[in-house]
This record gives sequence, structure tokens and C-alpha cells, in this order.
Amino acid sequence: MSEVSRDDDDRSPSKRRSSAAAPAAIGIVAAVASAMAAVTNIWDLPVAAGVGITGVAAVLAGVLAWATADPSGRRERKAKAGGTPVPAELPPVIAHFTGRADLLAELRELFGRRDGDSPTVASLYGQGGVGKSALASRFAHEMVGRYPDGQLYFDLRGADGAVRPEEVLMSFLRALGARLTTDVGSLRELQKLWWTWTTGRRLLIFLDNAEDGDQIKDLIPTEPRCAVIVTSRRSLMLRNTYDAQVQAFTEAQGVELLARLAGSERVAADLDAALGIVRACDRLPLAISICGGRLATRTHWSLADLYDRLVDERRRLDQLEVGREIDKSVRASVQLSYDECTGTQRRLLRLLARFPAPDVPDWVAGDLLDVSEADGADQIEALVASHLAEVTGRDLTGQTRYRLHDLVRLFAQEQRADHGPARHAAMERVLYGYRRRAEAAAAIRWPQDWSPRPGSHPTTRPAEEITWPRIEATGSAIRVLKSPEVTSGTWFSAERLSLLSAVQTAQAEEMWDLAWGIGRAFCSLCHSLRAYWSDWQAVADVICAAAERMEDPRALGIALLERSAVAGGVGRGEEALKDAQRALDLLTEQNEAWWAARAMRAVGMTLFTSGHLDRGQDYLIGAITAFKAGGDGWWTARTQRNLAELRLAQRGYTEARELLEEALTTFQRAGNRYSEAQTQRALGEVLAAEARMHLTRGDAHAAERTFVLAGNALGFAVRSFRDRGEEWEQARSLRAAGEIGDPSNMLTEHANVRDAKEMLAKLGDSWGVARSEVSEGRVLERLGRVDEAVGMLRGAVHDFEALGDRWWQARGLRTEAEVLIRAGRPAEAYHPARQALDIYLHLGNEAGARRAREALDRARPPR
Repeated sequence: MSEVSRDDDDRSPSKRRSSAAAPAAIGIVAAVASAMAAVTNIWDLPVAAGVGITGVAAVLAGVLAWATADPSGRRERKAKAGGTPVPAELPPVIAHFTGRADLLAELRELFGRRDGDSPTVASLYGQGGVGKSALASRFAHEMVGRYPDGQLYFDLRGADGAVRPEEVLMSFLRALGARLTTDVGSLRELQKLWWTWTTGRRLLIFLDNAEDGDQIKDLIPTEPRCAVIVTSRRSLMLRNTYDAQVQAFTEAQGVELLARLAGSERVAADLDAALGIVRACDRLPLAISICGGRLATRTHWSLADLYDRLVDERRRLDQLEVGREIDKSVRASVQLSYDECTGTQRRLLRLLARFPAPDVPDWVAGDLLDVSEADGADQIEALVASHLAEVTGRDLTGQTRYRLHDLVRLFAQEQRADHGPARHAAMERVLYGYRRRAEAAAAIRWPQDWSPRPGSHPTTRPAEEITWPRIEATGSAIRVLKSPEVTSGTWFSAERLSLLSAVQTAQAEEMWDLAWGIGRAFCSLCHSLRAYWSDWQAVADVICAAAERMEDPRALGIALLERSAVAGGVGRGEEALKDAQRALDLLTEQNEAWWAARAMRAVGMTLFTSGHLDRGQDYLIGAITAFKAGGDGWWTARTQRNLAELRLAQRGYTEARELLEEALTTFQRAGNRYSEAQTQRALGEVLAAEARMHLTRGDAHAAERTFVLAGNALGFAVRSFRDRGEEWEQARSLRAAGEIGDPSNMLTEHANVRDAKEMLAKLGDSWGVARSEVSEGRVLERLGRVDEAVGMLRGAVHDFEALGDRWWQARGLRTEAEVLIRAGRPAEAYHPARQALDIYLHLGNEAGARRAREALDRARPPR
């Protein structure tokens, strides 16, 4: 083989200065555009300002494209001796290039150092369609002036697959002027010739769409003044290489790109639809560019028209395709990565796409494939390496979580469906895995909800001392995490959305036993945490339906108790009573004595919280008798506490205190700190009521002593729940501490109630917030702020009415009337007292009606 000689650069100084000035100017324009994109958030600006900034950025991008496209040969390509021009093979910069300020800054810093004995090599990797090639081309044009001896480009993804290094080297050598014979020799001989031709030259080499590191390692020159930019869908992991992952756009960058393509005014006129389009595109630049192109060529479409087409997931990939080529079709882009996967990885991708959880831990992959957790983790990590899946981070338990990219999920759902029974079995394994884990978490969190006998569970330690067990897929043995201790409540917070997806999947697949099992554990966790009320309600409905489909009366009775609990907790007393009564009937018919006693308690508590105290006490006393007969001390003590709360409402303070002291002894003997704190809270409420009674009777000494006892009991409860991280119980105890009524501590009590209301609002407990407003109204009255108290109570009445809780609506009205009467405003008190009496009479609540009549007798009808 032969080659031509190389002469030194013979350009004149003036022309070299002119050539160097162009890239410098381009760099300044690019820096300004990138800075604008990085620091400007169009969401925080008025529409007109956002449109203006987007327009200026578009102009700057246009200047950059014009400056780098070199359509008329402004950049001189002086022929060297022998007539070979300086190669300038870079693809053009796209006119609508957007964002990437941080990566561009990193690349500028990297190329600015230019130290060492090896060339600079920058690798940009990321999922298909994320804009790697556009970024590399944009930066390469910015660097043209630093590499005057030529810029070489090769797309390593050929029509028939990956291009061999020999083909690339021959192309580059010809571009540099080498005259190659037919027999070019081996790859090693070509590589040596390449090293010879690059020695002493300042070349910029752009290798696009590399398959792996082996494809490019022979293409890197030895000349330190050369530089190589590589793009790939995988990290190449080459030595002495700068690797940067190109991520999908932020939402703001996505809208900016859409505006550059479809028109700023058009986008500014409907930012909500623009944001919806970007989200439907999963913030992928290729998908957004296709949408922008569609809008640009369909001026009669509004952004809402396109968004409506994208909402239908079955048609979304069709809308994100304007050709069969990879750069014109999201489907074709994903297909390339899919084809490179192994059969096992493709199967995992298809199965994950059928499971609707937002993200999953690695054991799910193992169960789907019916392999070990470690092998499943390897397979899902392979999908991450191919950028078909991504790591969303570590959850609260320390587990790594994974998700499919949205558009990848849609692509996978289009692929050949796995054999029906095999897919069904894979889903069944995953759902069973969630059931076992959820039931274990629920039993640790609230063992008394899962067993009719105390001591049948392995531990009575407090929850903060329990480490959540991870159950191996191979059996019933447990393996404890080596990370810091994780409670079952923490696990539930991490897995809640996945558990909801599991329940929905089991329902859709008509796996009713799994839907019931996962859902029952879910409801138990919500019940014990007193959180996630709307999810709790939805899942309770599912397990009732599942029990009906299974035709299992016992399962239905248990499910009805769960639904009754959530309905009662949000103030829907009539629904709660109906479900609890039906559960009692079913469980009694099935001779389920323990569950029937629980249903009896649920009926009693529902009647109590609805204002039917006399009827409610009969059921509670019956439940206590049944639990004692069954030898269940915990449920006996808990129901005694409930009966004590009812006696408090009846002003039977002595009996209430005796019941609570007996329950407290039971919980303390068992070492159950949680239930002890709950009982101390109830005892504090009883003592506070007694103290207020002493104060009303003029016994200041007894009142002062009892106020201290009440504060001590409630303070114990608040501290215990705060230390355990039990926010709902802590808020409930704070609310009680705000209702003590100690004249020497009013400001602190007001702060306690406000803190409770804030915590309950954060937990989504609307009923608890309304209940706290009643408490705050009482505190405000004691502080002499009567108008504020009346306003707070009226707000509570409105909230209870919206929640459908008639009994508490009446209590709020009656309390408002009593506050107005004590303030010397009896005429204003008449209407709320009258409304309260009407509601009590409608409910058949004699005790409430009696107190409402007392208020009405002291009020004065308006003239």
C-alpha cells in the first residue's frame, strides 16, 4: 500500500486569525444561549416574557446553526500538497438545539485542559432518542477552531449492524489523503497506519452510535493533540475516558424545545397542553421533536388536539412516528435496544410492562422470571444498562427501585404476548410475594389484628425495635437486612403504591384470593397507621368484592369490618354501622367467636361516635364479655378503654377512670407501650374533664391538682408517640392536650391544637382537622377571642356537614350556641341551638337533644 506525503499548514496569519475567530464567536453565542436556558424558568415568568425569552433563545440557536453550517465554504479548506482538502465531516447542528448547559460546560472544561500524553476522549451515553448525537454535534462544531487539521465523522451503526473498525479506519485514512491499495492488510496494520497519519495533527474525531467499547478502542489515535467524541446507548467503560450520561429533558426544557418547533406564541397560549405533551413524551427529546414537527406542519391543530391523541396509550407510539428511521420514530429507536437484549431480558421487559407498579424492587424481577433474587437483579440491571429501565433511587428501606421508561413500557406491551398460562403464573408469583411481605409487615405492626390469642406472635417488642424481615422467594425463612433497622411502617410507606398496583392487578386477573389477601394486609396497615384514607377506602371496597366472588362468608365479614372502620373514621356513620352490623351477622353465623366479638365492638363504637351512647354501651359491654370468655386480654383492655371514652361523654368520670386504670394495668403488664400511651391519652382526657368540673364548682385546689395529673398523662402520650414516629396518634394526643382547659396554660394549649390540626391536614385526615377546629374554638373562647372562636366553630360545622357527619355537625352547632350564650349574645345563639336540636332529634340522640334544649332555653329568639 502507498500513501501521499503531508505538508505543513501554509495558511497565512491573517486567514488563520480569521479561521480561529469564527469558532470563538460561535462559542460566545452558544454560551449565551446555554446560560439563558440554564437560568431561565419560563414557568416563573409572565406569558409575554416567556415568549420573548424563548424567541431570543431561538434566534441565538439560529445564529449558531448558520455560523456552523458553512454552506458557502467560508471556512477555508486549503488543499495541501497533492490536492487533498482538510476533512470537515461533522454533521450539521440542528437549529432547534435546546438545553444541555451543564454538559456543555463540563465538556468545555475537559477540552480546555488538553494535558497528558493521550488524546482527550469524551463518551456520551444514554437511552435512544435522548439527544446524544445532537449534543455531540453541537459541541464538536464549537471546537472546530481548536482542531484545524480536520474533523472526521463516522456513524458506527451501519445498515446491516455494527460497522467493523477496519471500515472506519479506511474511511478516515482516505479522508486524510492516504491512497490505499486493494490489500489493506490486517486490522493491526491499518491501526499502525492510522497512528502514523494522525501523528502531529490536531484532529477532532466524532464516532456516533457506538455499540460497545470494543468497536472503538482501535479507532483512538495516539496523538495527544487529537480528541475523540463518542456516543453510545451504553457506558463504554474505556480507560482514560470521560463518561457522561445524557438524561431526558426537564419539563421546562421540553416545553422550550416544543416552542422552538411549533412556535412560541402557540405554546404560550396553552402551556397546560404543552406540559401534557412533554409528559406524554416522557420528556424524551426525540418524541418532543416529532410532536413539534407535527404541530409545525399542522397549523390547524391546537396543542390540545395533539395532547388528546397522545392520551390514548394504545395510539401514542403511532403519534410519535413520522418515518421508519430511528431518528423519526420512537418505536424504531426502542426496537434497536430491544433487539440487542437477550431472550430472558426481553421476557422480563414484557412482564414488567404488564405490572402497573410505578417502580419495583429487584426481587420482583426474580419472581417474574422464576429465578433467585440475585439473578433477577442481574437481569433488571442489564435493562438499566440498555437504558430500557432506570433506577429511581433507594427507598426508605434501603432497597434499590427500578422502573421502565414510559414509552418503553408502551413498546413492550405491543410485543408478542407471552404464553397465557406462563404469564399468569409469573404474575401469580409476584402477587404472592407481595402478599407474604404485606401480611408479615401488618402482623409485626399490629399483631392483635391477626391472631385471637395474645402471645401467638413471636415478639411483643415495641415497633421501633423490630427490624423488617425480607422473605426469601425460596421458602419461609427470613433474612434480616444489614442496613439500619426498618419498621414495617417504613416498609409500607415505601411499597404502598406497588401494593395498590398489586391489588389492582389481582383484581384484573380475577385472582380473588390474592386480591383479598394483599388488600386485607393493606387495610390493616392503614388502620394501624391511621393514614392513606382514600387508598384504604378503595382497597376495602376491593376486598369486599373479592370476598363476594370467593363466596367466603368469613372473608366477607372481615372485609366488611375493614370497610366499616374507614367509613367511621371519616364520619360516614350510617355506612359504617351497616357494614359492621352485617359483619356481626355473618361472623356469628360462621361461629367465629373472636371475629364476632370484634364486630360487636365495631357496632358499639360506630353507635357511640354517631351519638347513640345508650345503644353503643350495650354492644361494648357485650364485646368485653366475649373477649374475656375467649381469654384475649389485649382486646378486653382495648374495649374497656373504648367504654371509658363513652362514659366520659356521659360525664361518668369515676367509672371511666376505673376502666382506664384496669386497661392500663393490662397493657403495662404485657409491655405494650403503644396501647399504654393510647390509654394514658384517654386517661388524660378524663382527668381534664374532672379538673374543669372542680373549677366550675369552685374547688380551685382540686382543679389545680387534677390539671397537673391530666397534663402528665397527656404529656406521656405525646412523647411516646412522637418518639415512635406515630404522627396520627401524636396529633390526637396534642389535640387532647389542647382541650385540658387549664387557665394557667391557655397559650400552650392553643399551640398544641394548632400543631395537631397541621399534622392531621398533612396526613389527609379531613375529619380529624374538623374535630381539631372544634377544639381550637373552645381554646379561643377561653382566651377571650370570642369572634375567632365562633368563626372556627362555624368552619368545623361546615366541614362536618360536607363529610356527612351529622352528629359532630350537631355538636359543633351546640358548642357555638354555648359559646355565644357565655359571651352574653343569646340572640345569636338561638339558630345554632335550634339546628343542633333538630339534628339530635332526627338522629334519635337523647343525650345530645337534652343538652341542645338546655342551650335553646338560655338563648333568645331573634326579634
